[in-house]
Parts: sequence; C-alpha cells; structure tokens
Amino acid sequence: MKIETNRLIITNFDLSMAEDVHLNSLDEDNRRFVPDEVFETVEEAKDTIEFLMSVYETGDGPLVHPVLLKDGTNLGYVQLVPLEDGYEVGFHIGKKYTKNGYATEALAAFLQHMMPKMALRSVLGICVAENAASRKVMEKCGFRKDYEGMGEYQGKIRPIVRYIFENA
Repeated sequence: MKIETNRLIITNFDLSMAEDVHLNSLDEDNRRFVPDEVFETVEEAKDTIEFLMSVYETGDGPLVHPVLLKDGTNLGYVQLVPLEDGYEVGFHIGKKYTKNGYATEALAAFLQHMMPKMALRSVLGICVAENAASRKVMEKCGFRKDYEGMGEYQGKIRPIVRYIFENA
C-alpha cells in the first residue's frame, strides 16, 4: 500500500523501520495513553513489525501502517483495528514530530483510502478523555462525539470519549 499526501507517505512496514518504531514509541504520551504500544527495545519493535507484516497478507488483525515524511523519516503510524462489530482507528505521531498537523493529515488520507477499500460505512475512534491531542485530531477529521463517560480502555475502566466517523 502507498498513500501519498502533500507531505506524507503511508505505506507498509518493513523490518528496517524497527529502530524508528522503537524510538517513536518511547515518549511520555505514548506511555500514558497506549502503554501496550511502547517498545522498550528494538527487538520488541522488530517482533511487532513482523507480526504486522503477516497481517497484511492474512487480513486477520490490526492493519497498522507507518507514516513517513517524503524524505523517509518515520513519524509514527495509523491503523484500523477490528472490533466485534466494526473497526476502530488509531494513530500515533512521535513526540518530536507533533504539533505539525501530521496526525490529522495522515488520518484523513488513511480514512479516505481504507474505508472504500474495506467497504466500511463508519469507524470508531476511542481515547482516554484527557487525551486532548487525539480528540482534536479526530474532530478535525470529521468524527463526531458519540459517548463520553466511563468505559474500558487498555484493560482498565477509565473516563473515555468515543467518536464515530461516517462515510458520506
């Protein structure tokens, strides 16, 4: 897969990205909001990339794709995660690349490409209520708030916000 925007490329993972994935995962926001996506070593990142690459072929699992600058710099990822009754989006841009609009640009392009490809009419976006940055990205991409209150997130009951994006 290759999705291009003015500044970004969204593509498939390869093992050469393991160090960047490891480094991008270590920031404090990632530890706080999605601790299961922190890779303490390059080897952990490599193992995860190998799994994600296998999903590209089987379609059985999360569809996670790296977000790169046009020069190849790895910024983070966007993803579609299967749920019992649909899909949820996810995204992360490494701390040193935030506040540049990359997450919004990547998520909008990813949705525009993936929703028709997978015949999806809607997708969810769920985050911890205090994650203002993720909330802002989803709102800029046209998600509407569907629920705010207590819910399970990362295996714990926490204040969450659930958004829905519906394909026009």
